[in-house]
Amino acid sequence: MADREEGTMSTEPELVEFRVSHLDCETEAAQLRRGLAVVPGVSQLEVLPRAGRVRLTLDPAATSREAVQRRLAELGFPVFDRSDAPRLPPPWRNPKVVTSAASGALLLLGYALARLGAPGLAGQGAYLSAVVIGGWYFAREATVDLLWERRVGIELLMSVAAVVAFAIGHAGEAAMLAFLYSISEAAEGYTEERTRASIRALMKLAPKVATLRRDGADVEVPVEEVSPGDVFRVRPGEAVATDGVVIAGSSTLDEAPITGESTPVEKRAGDQVFAASINAQGALEVRATRPFAENTLNRIIHLVEEAQEQRGRSQRFIERFGAVYSPLVLVSGVLVGVAGAWLFGLEAREAAIRATVLVVAAAPCALAISVPITFVAALGRAARDGVLVKGGVHLEDLATVRVIALDKTGTLTSGRPEVTDVIPVRADVERGRVLALAAAVEAHSEHPLARAIVRSAEREGLRAPAVTDFQSRTGVGATARVDGALVSIGSLRALEASPDAEEAQRLSASLTPQGKSIVVVSVDGRLTGVIGLRDDLRPEARAAIAELRAAGACRIVMLSGDHALTARAIGAEAGVDEVQADLRPEAKVQAVRALAREHGAVLMVGDGVNDAPAFAAATVGVAMGVAGTDVALETADVALMGDDLRKLAYALRIAGRTRRVVRQNLALSTAVIAVLVVGAVTGSFGLPAAVLAHEVSEFVVIASGLRLVRGPGRSTGAAA
Repeated sequence: MADREEGTMSTEPELVEFRVSHLDCETEAAQLRRGLAVVPGVSQLEVLPRAGRVRLTLDPAATSREAVQRRLAELGFPVFDRSDAPRLPPPWRNPKVVTSAASGALLLLGYALARLGAPGLAGQGAYLSAVVIGGWYFAREATVDLLWERRVGIELLMSVAAVVAFAIGHAGEAAMLAFLYSISEAAEGYTEERTRASIRALMKLAPKVATLRRDGADVEVPVEEVSPGDVFRVRPGEAVATDGVVIAGSSTLDEAPITGESTPVEKRAGDQVFAASINAQGALEVRATRPFAENTLNRIIHLVEEAQEQRGRSQRFIERFGAVYSPLVLVSGVLVGVAGAWLFGLEAREAAIRATVLVVAAAPCALAISVPITFVAALGRAARDGVLVKGGVHLEDLATVRVIALDKTGTLTSGRPEVTDVIPVRADVERGRVLALAAAVEAHSEHPLARAIVRSAEREGLRAPAVTDFQSRTGVGATARVDGALVSIGSLRALEASPDAEEAQRLSASLTPQGKSIVVVSVDGRLTGVIGLRDDLRPEARAAIAELRAAGACRIVMLSGDHALTARAIGAEAGVDEVQADLRPEAKVQAVRALAREHGAVLMVGDGVNDAPAFAAATVGVAMGVAGTDVALETADVALMGDDLRKLAYALRIAGRTRRVVRQNLALSTAVIAVLVVGAVTGSFGLPAAVLAHEVSEFVVIASGLRLVRGPGRSTGAAA
């Protein structure tokens, strides 16, 4: 936003975003929403607690960006800039860690005073201080939830238990509860901040300045000032400032931060490069295609952070369950206290102790964090390895996949076909004329086969004649007028009703068994020539298919719009189970639905653009090799940033491992609660034992979820 003093400030409402500190949970997000709701000019407020981001529409005529920043700081959520983003504050600067440590020190002091025979008030004072300081954050959160959100949460259960324990003379146990629960709260918040910081650390990979070429001289400017069309230099060892296209020079670039691929990639004039890629040895000149804020690196960071906000089905279930379960625990505690005294003849103090133990034992702390901590770790790990999963629900769906449908072109094959054969049919038309006519029409198309024909004509130095009245026919080909004649380019389907169809079929029969695609060229309705193209199988395709089977895929099907003989040849090379060919886009949708009816959950892999309808029909849509591609990033449920098909097997493995860890955490949490509740009701467990077991189970669940940070390895059975 422009400076007020300069008088150039826009008066139009604008979308602004802030990254803030100390935003860890939904309660703090609700507090932040209430605090900003009273700021004039702020509307359409969205808070993403896991990402630590605040997004809003700001009316500059009513308030300034700086005023909003000051308000955020007043609320306890100061804004930081990009240079601060990767840094994770040390534990001793985290207020929750500090208060927890102080509570622990006071607990030890109270215990020492009691052992040394100090006056009772001294020990009680130390214990009371431990309860107040240790419980400060979670008790305040409980109060806010109860008064503002009308919600009984785990924090209220623990606060009530600590107060009751202190009131009935168990001051040491109350202090222990406050201390241990404050530790678990601090550990959970610090763990989420650490996971968040590991994603934000990607920001630091992009340089802070770019060397622009202006008027023949090199000028260093902040990367935020680079605009599309600017030319900047990338020296050896430097990182690429923003997405662009190489216009001069050649080198190898490390694209691991973007694609997850550790092998350097050769780049020369005409090749695309991505922000934060590291230049190895050669100097490059790059023309920027995106501003810094919209480059692929920043889009990855935003997509991952937003994915971590998207709750999976299991997490939504746990939240709904907790909303009902926590109030029931509080009511049950009251009933146990009353019933124990009135119905079972227990002393009031003993009944209160059992009720307090029950509230602590039954509090679903470990259960509540078992799912989100696991998903956050898994989504972050996958993103750093070049696999963007857009939310927990898609990670859950990946783990259920039974059949995989793969588009042929660009997925199993390299996506860069080359012309192998040009066969004239008419005696009065030479080979070069057939290729030139085809190139003239295909120059207006972005289809991979079209680009291959144009490249071949350029290599042979053929001049493509001018065309008019170009028309594309989806799934068939294209037509245009060249020198007054109507030239048609397309698949064999374009000649289905033509008298030349038999001749075209005869010619294609000699090419398609070799895995070649056929393009027919006709002029004024007469078959003029046939062009054969070959899109070679990816080098890793067979290994990737084997890994997909090992990862649990029961059936692998190739879907292709190519001729059946061509598709079957490629399918046999790849080792797929089934080939479906001659499919138009709408037929691919029907094929995906049929596979789902027959086998169950279907994963569809394609380029993310032409395959969008099939993605919608599949359980999970996966776009491959989409770094820098806006449409693919938006349409797919999962995006493989690199061109390595083996990343798909990785995605299945990490999804399967996530599901196993979630199940283990849920089973452990449920078992601990069940044992502690029975022990609490029967009087088998005292308050110290219940508190200790309860908090230990939380730490175990956090540690278990963080196993996903290490990635899935190469274990099998992930999608079973």
